[in-house]
Amino acid sequence: MSDLIINEEHIKNQIYNIRGKQVMLDSDLAKLYEVSTSRLNEQVK
Repeated sequence: MSDLIINEEHIKNQIYNIRGKQVMLDSDLAKLYEVSTSRLNEQVK
């Protein structure tokens, strides 16, 4: 992972409330972990 420091407020802005649950989009998580979206989804399966 790079030496990038991620701002807490930036992450909070990527969390959505949907039907009473807090969720993040897979594309946002992939960026956070510096992997492709397809790779992230592959590992979740």
